Amino acid sequence: MNNDSDLQIAGDILEVPHLLQPAREHPVTVAEFAGLAREIAADRAEWEHLVEYDATTRWYHRLRTGPGYEVWLLSWVPGQGSGPHDHGPSSGVLTVLEGELTEHRLHDGRRPLTLRAGSQRVFAPGYAHEVVNDSLDGAVSLNVYFPGLTEMPVHHCTPAGLEHAPDLESARL
Repeated sequence: MNNDSDLQIAGDILEVPHLLQPAREHPVTVAEFAGLAREIAADRAEWEHLVEYDATTRWYHRLRTGPGYEVWLLSWVPGQGSGPHDHGPSSGVLTVLEGELTEHRLHDGRRPLTLRAGSQRVFAPGYAHEVVNDSLDGAVSLNVYFPGLTEMPVHHCTPAGLEHAPDLESARL
């Protein structure tokens, strides 16, 4: 206990109803969105039967929506990647459900980051990266975007550094 304070709590603080926040129906904080992703990841029955693998294009399925957010399920065959991109005005939580993905962080020049099943990455609006399945096995990820994903601007590398490619269409996921 901190002896520098005159405040003392007696009894069970959780029994004081006016100090408790009501349970929210939908997440609103980054921690709550990360928790939502972990909750969905733990409930394999909700998503496992939906997963498909497509060797010709990246497969994705919108799993859930709520006020101001979307949850997407993505599969990745070996060698598939997202291409360099950001998520426009959306923040997000990337959670690897199965397999392994590699994230190439485009702005800071740090080495690629290996994301294994259970790994989560939270990213801010405008964060540019590329996600690739560099393994020999399929992978599945869960991506939560808040606000919901409306654009995915493509980037390309030039001798001057990373640049947004406005001449290229924004991808959807």
